[in-house]
This record gives sequence, C-alpha cells and structure tokens, in this order.
Amino acid sequence: MFSKILIANRGEIACRIIKTARRMGIKTVAVYSDADRDALHVAMADEAVAIGPAPAAESYLVIDKIIAACKQTGAEAVHPGYGFLSERAAFPEALAAAGIVFIGPNPVAIAAMGDKIESKKAAAAAKVSTVPGYLGVIESPEHAVAIAGEIGFPVMIKASAGGGGKGMRIAYSAEEVAEGFARAKSEAASSFGDDRVFVEKFITDPRHVEIQVLGDKHGHVIYLGERECSIQRRNQKVLEEAPSPLLDEETRRAMGEQAVALAKAVGYDSAGTVEFVAGQDRSFYFLEMNTRLQVEHPVTELVTGVDLVEEMIRVAAGEPLRMAQKDVKLDGWAIESRIYAEDPTRNFLPSTGRLVTYRPPAEGVSDDVTLRNDTGVYEGGEISIYYDPMIAKLVTHAPTRAAAIAAQADALDAFAIEGIRHNIPFLSALMHHPRWREGQLSTGFIAEEFPEGFNNAIPAGETALRIAAVATAIDHVLNTRKRRISGQMPTARPVTFARQRIARVGDERFILTVDGEADGTLALVAEDGRRISVASSWRPGEPVWHGAIDGVPLAMQVIAIPNGVRLGHAGAIADVRVETPREAELAALMPVKVVADSGKQLLCPMPGLVKLIAVTAGQEVRAGETLAIVEAMKMENVLKADRDGTVAQVLAKEGQSLAVDAVILEFA
Repeated sequence: MFSKILIANRGEIACRIIKTARRMGIKTVAVYSDADRDALHVAMADEAVAIGPAPAAESYLVIDKIIAACKQTGAEAVHPGYGFLSERAAFPEALAAAGIVFIGPNPVAIAAMGDKIESKKAAAAAKVSTVPGYLGVIESPEHAVAIAGEIGFPVMIKASAGGGGKGMRIAYSAEEVAEGFARAKSEAASSFGDDRVFVEKFITDPRHVEIQVLGDKHGHVIYLGERECSIQRRNQKVLEEAPSPLLDEETRRAMGEQAVALAKAVGYDSAGTVEFVAGQDRSFYFLEMNTRLQVEHPVTELVTGVDLVEEMIRVAAGEPLRMAQKDVKLDGWAIESRIYAEDPTRNFLPSTGRLVTYRPPAEGVSDDVTLRNDTGVYEGGEISIYYDPMIAKLVTHAPTRAAAIAAQADALDAFAIEGIRHNIPFLSALMHHPRWREGQLSTGFIAEEFPEGFNNAIPAGETALRIAAVATAIDHVLNTRKRRISGQMPTARPVTFARQRIARVGDERFILTVDGEADGTLALVAEDGRRISVASSWRPGEPVWHGAIDGVPLAMQVIAIPNGVRLGHAGAIADVRVETPREAELAALMPVKVVADSGKQLLCPMPGLVKLIAVTAGQEVRAGETLAIVEAMKMENVLKADRDGTVAQVLAKEGQSLAVDAVILEFA
C-alpha cells in the first residue's frame, strides 16, 4: 500500500479524498494555484505545493507541474479526482514514465472510453445500443449545421473531452447549432484543453440513469447499482439519487451487465461510470463513459456501504476487488443536492465573493437517517471566478425514498449561507415539488416546471403561519434581551412590551398574541383563537432557528434586516416585520421606494470576465443580437439584446473583470 499520495485537484473532491486517505493511514499532498492558497484542501493535507497562477490551464492542467510536485514530496501515487486531468490518457502515461502510480484506470481504457467520440465507436463495435449521431470530429459551424440537418432536430452538441455540463449545448435550429458549436468549442478548449465536439440526436423526455462500475487489475469488474441524475439545468446535474425510481430489478440487471461487458471489453480497472439515456418505458441507450470518480458518487456509497475512493486506491496498489457481484446489496435510498454559488432568480448565473456565513447542518446518523456534507469551503473563505461554483454536496440516506427526501428538505432548511448568492431556496423548492416526490422525472424537468425561471416562493397558508410564528418568537427573544440591557434610564414604572404582535409576511398579516412562556416554549394565540406552541433555544445572532411548532421539529434560516428578519423555510423566503399595532399603523404611512429604471443599460448579470464586446457605440442592434459574452466559473454566458435599439456608449472592455450589475453598455 502507498504511504503518500498526491491529489491533483482542488475543492470538495480533494477534501473528500484526503478524508479516506487519512482513515487508511496514507499521508496526502495537496497542490494549489495562487487563487487557492488559503483553500480548505490545502489546510487539510499533510503537505501542499504551489503549482502556478489561478487559471487552470496554467496550474491544475499542467502535467509537468503535478509530476514535479510528486518528486518534490515523494508522493508514490496521484488521485486525479474529477475534472481537470482525470480523463486525459496523457496524464497516467506521463506519471508512469516518471515511476508514479495513477489512481484511476489505465490509459488504454481512458483513451477508449474517456473520449466521448471514441467511446461511442467502441460501444457501437460491441453492438451496444447507442444514440444516433455523428461520431467524427466536426471542423466548422457549417459542417455542424449540415450534420444536424441529417440527424434531425433537436441535437446535442458535446465536447469530446467534456464533462460537468461544460462544452455542451442543445440546439433546436440551424442558427442555434452554429452559435452552440462556437460556444461549445470555446468552453471545451478552456476547460479541458481539447476543443473537439460532436453532434448527436437529443432524445425528448429522457431520463439520465448511470451505472457505477468497479474493476481491478486482475480482470474482475462489478457494478454497484445505478444513480438517477435526471434533474439537470444547462446539462449539469442538480439532484442525484440512488437507486432510480424508474428501474425495476430486471432493467437494473440488464443495464448493469451491459455496463460491465463494456468495461471488460476495454480492460477497465478502477471506478468508472457508464451513462445511459433512458426512456420512460425503461428502454435505454449508451450515452458515454466517465473514466473517473463521479461528482455524485456519495449516493452510491451510502446505499452500498462501499467507499469508492478507498477501492480506487486499493486497486491502484494492485489489490484484487474485495467483493463479487453477489456481495453487492442496495440498502435504503440516498439523495444528493449540489449546493452552488449561483443566483437561481437570475437564471442561475454564478455568484462570487466571500462566504460571510457558512453553517451546514451537523453530519451524522440519527433515527436511521444519515446526513453527509462533502465540501471544500469554510466560513470566511472566498468563492473564486476561476473554478466550478460548487460549495457543497448535501447527502441524506434513509430506509425509503420519501424519508430521504424529507431528511434532505429539513437539512436544506438548516443550511445557512451568507455573503454570496446560492441555490438552496431552489433546492428546497424542488424537495417539496409534487412531481419530484412522485419520481416522475426527465432531464427537462426544470425547464418544464420552471419555464419562467425560478423566483423565491412567496409563503402562503400553513407555511406563512409557521414563518409568522417563528418571527414573532424571535422578536420576543430580542425584546427580552432589550429588557436586560444594563444602564437604562430608571422609570417610575417597569418597561413593558405589548403582548399583541402583527407579523407581516409578504402581503399577509398575522395578528398573534403572546399568552405566556415557560421552559423555552412560547404560547401564541392567533386571531382566530388557534393556540400555537413555539419551542426553541435560539439566541440572537444564530443564523439558523432550530425548534418545534406544536411539537413538530423544523428549522429556518435567519438573516437580520432593518426592522425585521428574513426567514427561509420549505423553499420560501420572506422578509417579516413584527410590529405592535401602533407601529403597524405608523408603518402604513411610510412612502414606498420606487426602483430606478435601468432598461437602457446592459448590466453584467454576475461577477465575471468580459470575453467579447460584439457591438460599438452608434451601432444599431436588433432583438436577439449578441451584445457581449461574459465568462464565469468556466461557463460562457451570451448577453443578447431584448429589443431593437442603438448603442449609445460601451463602458466595458474585453478582458475586464466586472462585478454583478456593472454597466457594460448603454442604449440611446
């Protein structure tokens, strides 16, 4: 077994690998760019080596720098994680030449299956059912348009060396093919150092189901069940689960055996994933193989009890698999939410900045429910523009799917993040969505259920009442603290606070009366006479309110705002003002602030780098015409005119880094 390994990656996956290595008694070496000097994975590792500037192409993607770090520290093996160099055959080849072991599949298997074009050719040769498409390299937008016309719309344009939704576009017309081809090639080049793309038929109403395989260097290959990854946006997975609510045992076995046969055909010898596009009738087609550890591997680990990182390390050290297919058992259900630094109310555009607050729910096992949080950030850390915007992967495991979803919903309510925008409200809304709960999924789920984009849900009904009750309880705690402030001016009579409170939740008003307090439990009476018991040990300043309403445990995210509190719960966010009747009467007289019109400006929708300014001052533009391209988190975002007009002046320059809402140009 190895005594020291190097992790050629960053963020949560580097931290995840370090945890297993530490448990196995293996020392670890981290590598880091200038942007990651203070990153969590650097602090966790036994040693750390600087490898260059912030752009991945100058640091994490430079093979010679990784090898130099191995030689400098004496690392015997390298785990690539996912992304970066994990699926480039040249990497293990270079490591082998330097006498260093690659913790992953052999380069022949990577070349055969890691390349999306070659993997489809190999699958076709093995008579595996594949999605119709053109497997050759496409050289020009015109060629791509011609191929798409032959295949039939819609089509998927994909980077050959891609993954994680990068270098991928769906096109429904010749115009979209031409633009998607250019953007996919550019993203592929910057993310993977390989700009080749191919085109295949996009299957309508599909589901994304993948099989986890595990092989060793002695010819043994097994499959560890499946994962359903159909909830996606921009072709990037948002929620994953294991097992899939679609499959029955017969389909699971057929899909698994096909994945194993494919892996054996190329001599696969590590953890890998064979991805399928599945119809609602359980038909399935080979899509691609990821010759690495998947982002969503935790759900498989929780339902099988297998530590995939440990198995990868043992296989790389030459050990045979410690289990046969008959030993693989699926136990319970696991759900994973990807928590990203992005603004779901702005079409999920990336968000960068400092994590002023980062308080995840506590990991552990309680009442047959396991909660796991894989992360690579910490409170006070920085979310950089240079890398993937993932903050954490929140995973819950329970005996049933319904219980795992309920646990995930509770955990999301208890996850507090401030300083940057994040997608927790969206994930929480998904957990309460009837179609998701019923398992009626497809890769078009988000586009179909949120056609106008996502806006924070306005609490109503019982949810609004719970929020009003918690806000009133928080106000009561704050008032109690005010009574205890020392040095107050003495008065003839002790200061008392009105028992009646009016909690404004959106457009709803809840009149609640405090009717006693005992042992941390506040008794409230609603306007209709309903009695509400609110129990909590919350203290001012805590970012999450934990407690129970009428004996039912729940959590709410808490952010202080002027004259009130912002509460997040069950996918809803509300700014709540709790006032006495007299305060409410006076507040109603206050003028409403009018938001300034910014319709004549193009604003930067997220912090990012200006890649292209496509217009000049005085130029007339039409609706739908490209104005600029801004890159953030390795994704290129095309900004288009929403109506006809004339450009008055251009205020931004190509290569300039802009903050969110910075003015790029103005219209006449």
